Amino acid sequence: MKLDLRDRVVVVTGAARGIGAVIAGRFAAEGAHVVALDLAFPEPDPGAEPTDEATGAARIENLTVDVTSPESVQAAVGTIVERHGTIDVLINNAGINVDGPVAELDWDRWRACFDVNVGGVFLMSQAVAEVMKTARRGRIINAASFAAIVPSVGSAAYAASKAAVVQLTRVLASELGPYDVTVNAYAPGMVPTAMNGFAEMPPEAQDRLLDTLSLRRWESADDVADLLIFLASDQAGYITGTLVDVSGGKLATQIPARAYGR
Repeated sequence: MKLDLRDRVVVVTGAARGIGAVIAGRFAAEGAHVVALDLAFPEPDPGAEPTDEATGAARIENLTVDVTSPESVQAAVGTIVERHGTIDVLINNAGINVDGPVAELDWDRWRACFDVNVGGVFLMSQAVAEVMKTARRGRIINAASFAAIVPSVGSAAYAASKAAVVQLTRVLASELGPYDVTVNAYAPGMVPTAMNGFAEMPPEAQDRLLDTLSLRRWESADDVADLLIFLASDQAGYITGTLVDVSGGKLATQIPARAYGR
Protein backbone atom coordinates (compact mmCIF):
# COMPACT_ATOMS: atom_id res chain seq x y z
CA MET A 1 0.00 0.00 0.00
CA LYS A 2 1.49 3.31 -1.07
CA LEU A 3 0.51 6.40 0.91
CA ASP A 4 0.96 9.07 -1.73
CA LEU A 5 1.06 12.55 -0.21
CA ARG A 6 3.08 14.19 -2.96
CA ASP A 7 2.20 17.86 -3.46
CA ARG A 8 -0.48 17.85 -0.76
CA VAL A 9 -0.57 21.12 1.19
CA VAL A 10 -0.14 20.19 4.85
CA VAL A 11 -0.39 22.69 7.72
CA VAL A 12 1.13 21.75 11.09
CA THR A 13 0.64 23.98 14.15
CA GLY A 14 3.18 24.12 16.95
CA ALA A 15 5.82 22.98 14.48
CA ALA A 16 8.85 25.03 15.49
CA ARG A 17 10.28 22.31 17.70
CA GLY A 18 9.63 18.97 19.37
CA ILE A 19 6.97 16.60 18.06
CA GLY A 20 5.56 19.23 15.71
CA ALA A 21 8.89 19.74 13.98
CA VAL A 22 9.27 15.98 13.48
CA ILE A 23 5.74 15.73 12.07
CA ALA A 24 6.43 18.58 9.65
CA GLY A 25 9.68 16.96 8.54
CA ARG A 26 8.06 13.58 7.98
CA PHE A 27 5.29 15.02 5.82
CA ALA A 28 7.86 16.97 3.82
CA ALA A 29 9.83 13.78 3.30
CA GLU A 30 6.66 12.25 1.85
CA GLY A 31 6.64 14.97 -0.79
CA ALA A 32 4.04 17.26 0.76
CA HIS A 33 4.25 21.04 0.75
CA VAL A 34 4.37 21.74 4.49
CA VAL A 35 3.52 25.03 6.19
CA ALA A 36 4.80 25.03 9.76
CA LEU A 37 2.96 27.39 12.11
CA ASP A 38 4.19 28.63 15.49
CA LEU A 39 4.63 31.75 17.58
CA ALA A 40 8.34 31.91 16.68
CA PHE A 41 10.99 29.79 15.01
CA PRO A 42 14.66 29.18 15.86
CA GLU A 43 17.14 31.21 13.85
CA PRO A 44 18.40 29.17 10.88
CA ASP A 45 21.99 27.96 10.89
CA PRO A 46 23.82 30.38 8.58
CA GLY A 47 26.25 27.62 7.62
CA ALA A 48 23.55 25.18 6.57
CA GLU A 49 22.78 24.75 2.88
CA PRO A 50 19.23 24.25 1.56
CA THR A 51 18.29 20.61 1.20
CA ASP A 52 15.41 18.60 -0.21
CA GLU A 53 16.69 15.21 0.84
CA ALA A 54 15.67 12.92 3.71
CA THR A 55 13.98 15.50 5.91
CA GLY A 56 12.56 17.45 2.99
CA ALA A 57 13.55 20.65 4.80
CA ALA A 58 13.37 22.72 1.63
CA ARG A 59 9.65 21.87 1.35
CA ILE A 60 8.81 23.37 4.76
CA GLU A 61 7.63 26.97 4.91
CA ASN A 62 7.60 28.67 8.32
CA LEU A 63 4.79 31.08 9.16
CA THR A 64 4.29 32.82 12.49
CA VAL A 65 0.81 32.65 13.99
CA ASP A 66 -0.92 32.87 17.35
CA VAL A 67 -3.49 30.06 17.32
CA THR A 68 -5.42 31.77 20.14
CA SER A 69 -6.06 34.87 18.00
CA PRO A 70 -8.89 34.77 15.42
CA GLU A 71 -7.23 37.55 13.45
CA SER A 72 -3.84 35.85 13.39
CA VAL A 73 -5.36 32.51 12.35
CA GLN A 74 -7.47 34.03 9.57
CA ALA A 75 -4.46 35.95 8.25
CA ALA A 76 -2.27 32.83 8.25
CA VAL A 77 -4.88 30.69 6.49
CA GLY A 78 -5.45 33.43 3.94
CA THR A 79 -1.73 33.63 3.23
CA ILE A 80 -1.44 29.86 2.79
CA VAL A 81 -4.39 29.69 0.39
CA GLU A 82 -3.04 32.65 -1.57
CA ARG A 83 0.35 30.95 -1.96
CA HIS A 84 -0.74 27.35 -2.46
CA GLY A 85 -4.35 27.51 -3.64
CA THR A 86 -5.77 25.18 -1.01
CA ILE A 87 -5.13 23.27 2.25
CA ASP A 88 -5.38 19.49 2.06
CA VAL A 89 -4.38 18.51 5.60
CA LEU A 90 -4.44 20.33 8.94
CA ILE A 91 -2.53 18.88 11.89
CA ASN A 92 -3.57 20.68 15.08
CA ASN A 93 -0.47 19.81 17.10
CA ALA A 94 0.02 23.04 19.10
CA GLY A 95 -0.56 22.65 22.83
CA ILE A 96 0.68 23.53 26.28
CA ASN A 97 0.74 21.65 29.56
CA VAL A 98 -0.63 23.20 32.74
CA ASP A 99 -0.47 21.11 35.90
CA GLY A 100 -1.43 21.52 39.52
CA PRO A 101 -4.21 20.40 41.87
CA VAL A 102 -7.61 21.97 41.26
CA ALA A 103 -7.64 23.66 44.67
CA GLU A 104 -4.44 25.53 43.84
CA LEU A 105 -4.82 26.08 40.10
CA ASP A 106 -4.69 29.69 39.01
CA TRP A 107 -7.60 30.77 36.80
CA ASP A 108 -5.33 32.45 34.24
CA ARG A 109 -3.29 29.26 33.82
CA TRP A 110 -6.47 27.19 33.42
CA ARG A 111 -7.77 29.62 30.81
CA ALA A 112 -4.44 29.69 28.95
CA CYS A 113 -4.51 25.89 28.72
CA PHE A 114 -7.98 25.92 27.16
CA ASP A 115 -7.19 28.91 24.94
CA VAL A 116 -4.31 27.05 23.27
CA ASN A 117 -5.36 23.41 23.47
CA VAL A 118 -9.04 23.84 22.62
CA GLY A 119 -9.35 27.38 21.29
CA GLY A 120 -6.44 26.86 18.90
CA VAL A 121 -8.01 23.69 17.50
CA PHE A 122 -11.37 25.45 17.17
CA LEU A 123 -10.01 28.54 15.40
CA MET A 124 -7.70 26.67 13.03
CA SER A 125 -10.34 24.07 12.18
CA GLN A 126 -13.01 26.73 11.65
CA ALA A 127 -10.80 28.68 9.25
CA VAL A 128 -9.48 25.68 7.35
CA ALA A 129 -12.89 23.98 7.16
CA GLU A 130 -14.15 26.69 4.83
CA VAL A 131 -11.27 26.00 2.45
CA MET A 132 -11.87 22.25 2.57
CA LYS A 133 -15.63 22.60 2.10
CA THR A 134 -14.99 24.53 -1.09
CA ALA A 135 -12.58 21.82 -2.30
CA ARG A 136 -14.98 19.10 -1.04
CA ARG A 137 -12.10 17.11 0.43
CA GLY A 138 -9.62 17.32 3.28
CA ARG A 139 -8.20 15.96 6.51
CA ILE A 140 -8.21 17.56 9.96
CA ILE A 141 -6.21 15.69 12.58
CA ASN A 142 -6.21 16.92 16.19
CA ALA A 143 -3.74 16.25 18.98
CA ALA A 144 -5.52 14.87 22.02
CA SER A 145 -3.61 12.89 24.65
CA PHE A 146 -3.78 9.70 26.66
CA ALA A 147 -4.78 12.11 29.45
CA ALA A 148 -8.14 12.40 27.67
CA ILE A 149 -8.60 8.64 28.25
CA VAL A 150 -7.12 8.25 31.75
CA PRO A 151 -6.17 11.52 33.51
CA SER A 152 -3.55 11.88 36.22
CA VAL A 153 -3.75 13.61 39.59
CA GLY A 154 -2.80 17.24 39.06
CA SER A 155 -3.69 17.22 35.35
CA ALA A 156 -7.21 18.67 35.55
CA ALA A 157 -6.63 21.56 33.14
CA TYR A 158 -4.64 19.57 30.60
CA ALA A 159 -6.80 16.44 30.71
CA ALA A 160 -10.05 18.41 30.52
CA SER A 161 -8.77 20.43 27.57
CA LYS A 162 -7.73 17.30 25.67
CA ALA A 163 -11.07 15.61 26.43
CA ALA A 164 -12.73 18.68 24.96
CA VAL A 165 -10.63 18.27 21.80
CA VAL A 166 -11.97 14.73 21.42
CA GLN A 167 -15.59 15.85 21.58
CA LEU A 168 -14.93 18.79 19.26
CA THR A 169 -13.37 16.31 16.82
CA ARG A 170 -16.47 14.10 16.85
CA VAL A 171 -18.89 16.96 16.23
CA LEU A 172 -16.74 18.46 13.49
CA ALA A 173 -16.42 15.06 11.80
CA SER A 174 -20.19 14.84 11.35
CA GLU A 175 -20.57 18.47 10.34
CA LEU A 176 -17.91 18.12 7.62
CA GLY A 177 -18.87 14.62 6.49
CA PRO A 178 -21.10 15.91 3.65
CA TYR A 179 -18.02 17.60 2.15
CA ASP A 180 -15.85 14.45 2.26
CA VAL A 181 -13.66 15.98 4.97
CA THR A 182 -12.54 13.61 7.71
CA VAL A 183 -11.73 14.74 11.25
CA ASN A 184 -9.88 12.54 13.72
CA ALA A 185 -7.96 12.89 16.97
CA TYR A 186 -4.93 10.99 18.23
CA ALA A 187 -3.77 10.21 21.74
CA PRO A 188 0.00 9.87 22.20
CA GLY A 189 1.25 8.34 25.42
CA MET A 190 4.73 9.19 26.66
CA VAL A 191 7.01 10.96 24.21
CA PRO A 192 10.00 12.47 26.03
CA THR A 193 10.03 16.21 25.40
CA ALA A 194 11.44 19.32 27.03
CA MET A 195 7.91 19.97 28.35
CA ASN A 196 7.59 16.69 30.29
CA GLY A 197 11.21 15.81 31.04
CA PHE A 198 10.54 12.05 31.02
CA ALA A 199 14.01 11.11 29.79
CA GLU A 200 15.70 13.23 32.48
CA MET A 201 13.87 11.59 35.38
CA PRO A 202 15.76 9.33 37.82
CA PRO A 203 15.86 5.67 36.64
CA GLU A 204 13.37 4.60 39.31
CA ALA A 205 10.83 7.19 38.17
CA GLN A 206 11.33 6.21 34.53
CA ASP A 207 10.77 2.55 35.44
CA ARG A 208 7.46 3.36 37.13
CA LEU A 209 6.22 5.11 34.00
CA LEU A 210 7.54 2.51 31.57
CA ASP A 211 5.87 -0.21 33.63
CA THR A 212 2.49 1.16 32.53
CA LEU A 213 3.21 0.38 28.86
CA SER A 214 2.49 -2.83 26.96
CA LEU A 215 5.34 -1.85 24.61
CA ARG A 216 7.87 -0.99 27.29
CA ARG A 217 9.83 1.83 25.66
CA TRP A 218 9.47 5.56 25.33
CA GLU A 219 7.33 6.62 22.41
CA SER A 220 9.07 8.58 19.66
CA ALA A 221 7.72 11.48 17.65
CA ASP A 222 8.11 9.24 14.59
CA ASP A 223 5.65 6.77 16.12
CA VAL A 224 3.11 9.58 16.16
CA ALA A 225 4.02 10.77 12.66
CA ASP A 226 3.54 7.26 11.25
CA LEU A 227 -0.11 7.36 12.32
CA LEU A 228 -0.69 10.89 11.06
CA ILE A 229 0.71 10.12 7.62
CA PHE A 230 -1.76 7.25 7.33
CA LEU A 231 -4.72 9.32 8.57
CA ALA A 232 -3.83 12.03 6.06
CA SER A 233 -3.74 9.59 3.15
CA ASP A 234 -6.49 8.53 0.75
CA GLN A 235 -6.39 5.07 2.35
CA ALA A 236 -7.91 6.54 5.54
CA GLY A 237 -10.86 8.07 3.72
CA TYR A 238 -13.49 6.09 5.67
CA ILE A 239 -12.06 6.80 9.13
CA THR A 240 -13.57 9.84 10.83
CA GLY A 241 -14.85 11.03 14.20
CA THR A 242 -12.56 8.79 16.18
CA LEU A 243 -9.78 8.99 18.77
CA VAL A 244 -6.82 6.78 17.86
CA ASP A 245 -4.79 5.60 20.85
CA VAL A 246 -1.10 5.65 19.89
CA SER A 247 0.26 5.16 23.40
CA GLY A 248 2.02 1.81 23.12
CA GLY A 249 -0.78 0.05 24.97
CA LYS A 250 -0.60 2.23 28.07
CA LEU A 251 -2.70 0.61 30.80
CA ALA A 252 -4.16 -1.84 28.28
CA THR A 253 -4.05 -4.16 31.27
CA GLN A 254 -3.79 -3.29 34.96
CA ILE A 255 -0.10 -4.15 35.26
CA PRO A 256 1.50 -4.56 31.78
CA ALA A 257 4.96 -4.95 33.37
CA ARG A 258 4.07 -8.46 34.54
CA ALA A 259 4.61 -9.66 30.97
CA TYR A 260 8.23 -8.50 31.28
CA GLY A 261 8.79 -10.36 34.52
CA ARG A 262 9.14 -7.20 36.57
